[in-house]
Amino acid sequence: MTPGLAMVMSMAACGSEQASSSPGNSSATTSVAPSGSPNATLTVQVKASAKAPAKTWTLSCDPAGGDHPKASQACTAVTQAKDPFKPPPADQMCTKIYGGPEIATVKGTWQGKPVNAKFSRTDGCELSRWDKLAPLFGGVPKVG
Repeated sequence: MTPGLAMVMSMAACGSEQASSSPGNSSATTSVAPSGSPNATLTVQVKASAKAPAKTWTLSCDPAGGDHPKASQACTAVTQAKDPFKPPPADQMCTKIYGGPEIATVKGTWQGKPVNAKFSRTDGCELSRWDKLAPLFGGVPKVG
């Protein structure tokens, strides 16, 4: 295989969804929360870099609420993503595209399951994850 073709194929694989979830991943879910209670109660923390101060929001979904500046858009992004809090598989090939030092953590519950997820922009796989949930992270905080 030519180097150019290998790069194109690895980029196409980046961000691809895995059909199965690992048994140890408690954040992957397919269940539905009972009607009348929030579908999600999440705390979202975003930093411009590891040493930068954090911007923190709370978010609830179904109905959208909390102090997140764009709660409705954030809930839509999370709802539309398949396994939104599942990290990329350890053996997945990822492009070495650096998207920036921004990091985020999301903790709480989603569809009745516990969530404790970390996000970054360190390579193509992480960039794909970040972009799928971009409204959840709001605007990336500026350093300074």
